[in-house]
Amino acid sequence: MLTINTILKEIKDVPIDRMEELYQYVHSLVLKKKSTEALRKKILSFSGAFSDMTSIDYSDFVNETKMTRTRLFDRNIDL
Repeated sequence: MLTINTILKEIKDVPIDRMEELYQYVHSLVLKKKSTEALRKKILSFSGAFSDMTSIDYSDFVNETKMTRTRLFDRNIDL
């Protein structure tokens, strides 16, 4: 199993002129994880948003949303 110490030993052997590239790569991995977590929190903030709707109202909302999407994205466009 790979450990942080194994990775750090390998990093010691990276040439000085490649350190910026290594830093950018490591930084990009961290940012992706952070942005994914932020996106997850934003999505979860909507949980329960429809809980006060009756099942009939929610069903009507879903059907209307589907019809709107169909009208918006299934259009024939002559170019």
